[in-house]
Order: sequence, then structure tokens, then C-alpha cells
Amino acid sequence: MTSQSQQYQELSREEQVLQRIEKARARKAKLKEERITLSHGSGGKATQTLIEAVFLEAFANPLLAPLEDGAVLTALGGRLAFTTDSYVVSPLFFPGGDIGDLAVNGTVNDLAVSGARPLWLSAGFILEEGFPVADLERIVGSMAAAAERAGVQIVTGDTKVVQRGKADGCYVNTAGVGVIERPGELGVATARPGDVVIVSGPVGEHGITIMLARGELDIESEVTSDTAPLNGLVERLLDAAPGVRGLRDATRGGVATICNEVARAAGVAVVLEEEAVPVRPDVRGACELLGIDPLYVACEGRLVAVVDGDQVEAAMAALRSHPLGEGAAVIGRVRDDPPGLVLLKTSFGGTRIVDLLVGDPLPRIC
Repeated sequence: MTSQSQQYQELSREEQVLQRIEKARARKAKLKEERITLSHGSGGKATQTLIEAVFLEAFANPLLAPLEDGAVLTALGGRLAFTTDSYVVSPLFFPGGDIGDLAVNGTVNDLAVSGARPLWLSAGFILEEGFPVADLERIVGSMAAAAERAGVQIVTGDTKVVQRGKADGCYVNTAGVGVIERPGELGVATARPGDVVIVSGPVGEHGITIMLARGELDIESEVTSDTAPLNGLVERLLDAAPGVRGLRDATRGGVATICNEVARAAGVAVVLEEEAVPVRPDVRGACELLGIDPLYVACEGRLVAVVDGDQVEAAMAALRSHPLGEGAAVIGRVRDDPPGLVLLKTSFGGTRIVDLLVGDPLPRIC
């Protein structure tokens, strides 16, 4: 007998997308809240409900339906990836980076995990009246340096200024375009039983850095943000392992949220090994003090890859040969049951469900 997940995998990519649209419309998700809350930006359950009930309901189309980090477009006989993101991190400057390089790296990474070679970015600024020009110059300088490191150009932009008290200093919006040069398509909906789940390095560093940089907690730590451009790492991985099914950069909601998206999109189970998840001691210590699971803490320089189990050795070798992938680890496997769920085998020998977060323990981390 063919399982539901196997039947799903036998569908073409276009058929899978259309099936997801029909399911989303059938669910008719509705917001219970009458006003937007911080949890709607967490990347968890509230975010997914907002997207399905408001944005997908209004904008539903086959290009949007996969809900990957970037849309794949066909133009002039070739394929492009297009993405956009907004950055409202607080504080603007933090150990290891600032809102400027975060904006560039984040958009480059969204293009890279779409399978594209990033080429061009836009930069839009919303500035609050009274914002120091020296701080703006520092942010723009960081963006220029980050763009040079990633091999992209910032080719267009926009600037708006709002009254004092109507913003929080500086917000940045970036959009990016990249060219897809490899055949095939990446997408977490193509995950299948037997695949492995890989993370490219220790998790949770960015989110903990931001929390500690706010100075609200009396915790001393040398942890710094992992913000970095992943396009070189992704290129090396895809060259070595054509069996990569899908890629995501582990930002809002962390690794746990991505694994839930894989399980839900592909109709499979994702089984993680707690002891296999790489977490630096200072990050783990801070998470324990804060009562936060590192699996849910955002990264800005780490990716999660779903790879054909037969190609795990090639994938791991490629990742570990790159400076940004030296700490790569296989953290779990894809199973056929129970579909749609993420399970964690704990260090104590038990098993628990890893669900989507309802709220956001770390607001405004990107």
C-alpha cells in the first residue's frame, strides 16, 4: 500500500503547489485577534495563521504558494529568484554586526537557499527624525562591506523620514534578485522518508546575542552574532550533493520552526536527535537561564538542509570544507510517520513533540 507521503511525492512540482493552494483555501484560517501582536512576527503559529488568513487569502497564486524564502520566476528563457525582507532589530548595533550587514546577509541568504546566485539588492530606509547621521553612515558602510563580501551590488533604493517618536531610529527593507543556474527546483515540500536533516553549524547565537545586547539581563557573555552570507557555502553544497531537496536559513523561530515547515509541507515526520544539535556552551547556558530552547532561537548565518540520505557523506564533506560549515552536523532524519509532526529524541532517552511556538520569546531579533 502506498503511503500518503509517497503519493504526494509522486505528484509533479506544479501539482504539489496547486494541491497546497487548495488545502490552504479549504482550511480557511482565521485570525482570532482583532489587532496585530508581537507574536504575529515570531515565525511561529501566529505568523503562519496571519499569512494564511490574510496574505494567502488575498494573494493566492502558484508562485507564492510554496512559501519558500524566495519566489522562483521564469523570464527570458531563464529562471530568477526574487525575495524581500525588512529589518527592525533592536539594538541597531550588536556584537558581531549591525542592522546594515544583517539586512544584506539576510537577503543574500534567502536567495542562496532558493538555489540562486545572488546578484542585485535594493535598500529602503525608514528613518526617524533626529536619528544621528553618524549612525546612518555606519549602517550604510556595513551594508557596502557586506555586499562586497557576498559579491552583490545594491542597485536601487528609497528613503523615507518619519516624525520623532513614530519609528525606532532606523528600519531597513531589502529586496534581492538572483539567477538560478542549476536544473531542478529546491523546496522543503519535496522531502521524503530516508532524507537527513543537516544544520550547517551551532545554533542560537544571533538571537542570544541580541537579547544580551539589550542590557535587560545581568548576564556576561562573549557570544556574538553569526550573521554571514551563505551563498558560497550553498554553492559548494549543491555542487557536491545534487540530492539536496530543500534549504532554509534558520532565522525567526530557529531550527524547530523550519523542521515543522518541512513536516507540514511534505506530509512527513521529522525526527531530531537532541544530542546531535550543535549548541555552543555559552549559548546553551544563556538559554537555560532564560528558559528558552535553543532550537527556537534565531540564527543569521546558519542553514538547514534536507538531503537525500544516500548523499549525506558528500553533503557533510562539502559543508565542513567551508569556513561557515565547519560545525555542520546531521541532526535528524525524515520518516513517514507521524506525518506533519516533529519529534525530538531527548538526551534522557525520551521523545517529545517539537511544535511551533505560539508566542515569541525574543521579539525584534532581525
